[in-house]
Amino acid sequence: MTSDEIPSVEYVEGSGIPIRGNDIDTDQIIPARFMKVVTFDGLGEFAFFDQRFDDDDNQKEHPFNDDKYQDANVLVVNANFGCGSSREHAPQALVRWGIDAIIGESFAEIFAGNCLALGVPTVTADSETIEALQEWIEANPDGTIEVDVADETVTYGGKTIDVTVNEAQRKALVDGIWDTTALMKSNTEAIEKTAASLPYVGSEVNKEAADD
Repeated sequence: MTSDEIPSVEYVEGSGIPIRGNDIDTDQIIPARFMKVVTFDGLGEFAFFDQRFDDDDNQKEHPFNDDKYQDANVLVVNANFGCGSSREHAPQALVRWGIDAIIGESFAEIFAGNCLALGVPTVTADSETIEALQEWIEANPDGTIEVDVADETVTYGGKTIDVTVNEAQRKALVDGIWDTTALMKSNTEAIEKTAASLPYVGSEVNKEAADD
């Protein structure tokens, strides 16, 4: 793989789904009992599970259970979303449910970093702007939301609002360098060459190469 094969994420378009409430932590996003998996496949069905179902697995009222939001890919949240433990299963579950971008008042730093590692932008705006967007989505569940990561804008309902994207995140997404694992794999030779030139690791790298 080359770095050119990592997709740039400059723009996300789709319908929205509002999740109201401050301080929604990662245990609410994906309860710990669903983290005992070998891969992340299938986690989407367990997103917000305890908010969506009672103890008898009967559905409760929740946007993720609402038919009108089943095709939504832009999540709109309030303040301090993704706080709590640093479990990467939380954004993994959201991505596997179908989320491609998240707009909110603020995000826990580690959660935002885990989203970036999946190519999911987390963009922010003030509380009044978020409230207006959530209300618009509830009234227009099929309406289109355009998230322009490069220009830091969100367009919906015929108007465009300014949002904020962390500069390091914006650069990584727009330049297509957000997948650090893929970047390392695509630059294996350069990494090995650099490592071999370092006196504190060079001899060990050369020894391993000789053994191979």
